[in-house]
Formats: sequence, structure tokens, C-alpha cells
Amino acid sequence: QVQFVESGGGLVQPGGSLRLSCAASGAIINIYNMGWYRRAPGKQRELVASISSGGSTNYVDSVKGRFTISRDNAKTTMYLQMNSLKPEDTAVYYCTAKSILTNREYWGQGTQVTVSS
Repeated sequence: QVQFVESGGGLVQPGGSLRLSCAASGAIINIYNMGWYRRAPGKQRELVASISSGGSTNYVDSVKGRFTISRDNAKTTMYLQMNSLKPEDTAVYYCTAKSILTNREYWGQGTQVTVSS
């Protein structure tokens, strides 16, 4: 059974950093396009960053220069390094993975990130 599990969320002060991880089980991630979404209270879900199976990356404008998405295929894990965090980054962050072979999409359960002093 394929599963993706996020970890690394928590409470951090403005200006601080966190690194989120999305670990896959039952799958080799090099055949997945992957990404991080977030949902803030009262707001629509937003694609924060994505990374293709080939390693190409994209970011929403609000996080460019602060967040870095990466993947370690050998460890079957994707990461989101978040620096210079702002209160508006507070949200539940979800990882997603879509197979380039079957188009089947998977979602993690989410991890809470709270940026507050």
C-alpha cells in the first residue's frame, strides 16, 4: 500500500525556519511528480511548491526566495525547507504525489505549521 506521511511541522517564531518531510512507503518516488500544498484558516488550498520527477521546481510567488523544495529518491523522501517564516505562512501543509505512469494521486495527512511570537 502506497502512503505518504508528512512530519516536521510545529510552532516557530517569525523569522524562524522549519523543514518539512514527506516520506513515502510502498513506493519509489522517482516516478512521481510531487508537491506541497497548504490550507490556512478561512482560505482556499494553495500549491506552495512542486518538484517534477525530473527535478524541476516551481514556487508560488509568496514563498520564492524563502522556501526550497527538494527530493531524495534514494530515501524516498521529499522536503520543504522553510526559512524567514512569516505569520501568513501559518497553515496545514500537505504533501502530494502523482504517478507519471498511472496519474494516480496520493495525499498525506497534513502537518500543522504555526508562525507566531
